[in-house]
Amino acid sequence: MVFTATAPAAQPTFHRDITPILAAKCQTCHRPGEAAPMSFLTYTQTRPWAKAIREAVATNRMPPWHADNTVTHYSNDLSLTPAQRSLILAWVDAGAPEGNPAEAPKPKVFTDGWRISKPDAIFTLPESFPVPAKGTVEYQYFTVPTNFKEDRWVEMAEVRPSAREVVHHAIVSVRDESGFFGGQFLAGYAPGAAPQIWKPGVARLIPAGAQLIFQMHYTASGKSATDRTQVGLVFAKHPPRERAVALRAINSWFVIPPGAPSHKVEAAAQISEPLKLAAIRPHMHLRGKAFEVTARFPNGSSRSVLKVPRYDFHWQPYYYLETPLELPAGSRLECTAWFDNSPNNPRNPDATESVRWGEQSWEEMMIGWFDVLLPVHEPLRSATRR
Repeated sequence: MVFTATAPAAQPTFHRDITPILAAKCQTCHRPGEAAPMSFLTYTQTRPWAKAIREAVATNRMPPWHADNTVTHYSNDLSLTPAQRSLILAWVDAGAPEGNPAEAPKPKVFTDGWRISKPDAIFTLPESFPVPAKGTVEYQYFTVPTNFKEDRWVEMAEVRPSAREVVHHAIVSVRDESGFFGGQFLAGYAPGAAPQIWKPGVARLIPAGAQLIFQMHYTASGKSATDRTQVGLVFAKHPPRERAVALRAINSWFVIPPGAPSHKVEAAAQISEPLKLAAIRPHMHLRGKAFEVTARFPNGSSRSVLKVPRYDFHWQPYYYLETPLELPAGSRLECTAWFDNSPNNPRNPDATESVRWGEQSWEEMMIGWFDVLLPVHEPLRSATRR
């Protein structure tokens, strides 16, 4: 009998095996000027964090991705494949060797100061806003004219606070010259949120002469700060086929009992015309526990389109469906949220209080944000329902 030896797998090295994973999943945030506290662009920057990387990868804490991928596929999925996870763990366990720099792929090119391509237009708050070290700050609203002489189609949008530590969220909406386009969502920022980047042929509309309305929610952090948020826009290079429009399901009438470990709250959006569901973003505050979205069709069938079994207030991305879901007229997008108001929730501000809708982090919200696609010149007729 003849035995054939199997050649051992090559030991993973940083340049050959780890750099491609970091470029695809990590470097957007892990680079100078971005939200992550350390940079992973080079071996010298990454090597001191090897053990911390191993712990974060082994526990699925990083990269941050909270959707259940068995439900559907998402185009912005940051989660690691089993092979990628195994490579990182094996690399650290082998002593995090550098390897041959010549084997590294071409470095990913970033636009300094942005996660999108170089913006074609940047709009900034008209003045800096001072955020006190303590106390409650009411919502602030700023109006910024675009001075566009013609309609503009936006295929990338990114909202960037200058003082992330005090910005709970920022929402930029569009109001046209008539005032009737006010409230149409353009782009937003929340902890862990990513820029809006649409596939070719899809864009958001900013009508000629429109104004941008910045809704700013500041939260005191214990240290005074000054913020001047911006929004950067990249315009579509060709006329779009479809328009991205924001829709939401919202419930503002709930009461979460004191100590409740898994209180359920529901909301729905009724679809009045044929649409495509392109993206979903759950929004809750510190007691948020889990979130699920189900599409219910006129023929009585249904399909789960998003499950977030462990909601994290500090990571609130849009989940972009790899293939937008066709929604016939008469469909419903049904949202179910669960809240943990028990003492076992380490983020719970006060487990002894009944909790209701409110703007501040120690209160709660229940919103399912949706981006839907429709032909460029058709208005959105679908409605929010409790």
